Amino acid sequence: MSDPWATPEVRRTDPRPVAPRGAFARGVAQVGVSRPRFDDTTPALEPPVGYWRDDARVPVRPQLRQLRVGGEWTTIGAMFAFVCWGIWAISARGSDMGALTISLFLVLLIAAGLFTLLRLLGRVVLERSLGLTRRGARGSHLATALFLVAAGIAYLGQTPWVVDAWTWLKAQFW
Repeated sequence: MSDPWATPEVRRTDPRPVAPRGAFARGVAQVGVSRPRFDDTTPALEPPVGYWRDDARVPVRPQLRQLRVGGEWTTIGAMFAFVCWGIWAISARGSDMGALTISLFLVLLIAAGLFTLLRLLGRVVLERSLGLTRRGARGSHLATALFLVAAGIAYLGQTPWVVDAWTWLKAQFW
């Protein structure tokens, strides 16, 4: 009589060996533990204050959406700098246009570096040190826009007829 409590290996009639549970077996699919899926509607769990979130991974799409918040400030600053650069480039008639274009791209590259530095600084100070959450990039965009406006004013300051007009206006009203 056979024992009903015997393990399946005892009752097997197949001559092929059976792999232990959890080990690789040819022809048998391994099913792992499924990871939680993140989408735009998944609420973010906030760690305790002072907790370093090195192992936490935030999906890319919400990060990009967070970078766009406040982007209109940088866009306005970039357009102002471009218009001022255009006035400066047109007034410098005999100059090499390639060098003038390089100066604009350098200003835009510095603005991008400033934005990146401000975001990194905000992550270290606000998120990791103070435990606050950032909902957008308004501060970084605003500081970048102020830099671009200052660069545009500097371009206008190098344009002779704009300087003459400003001097005339100051003499008339002040």
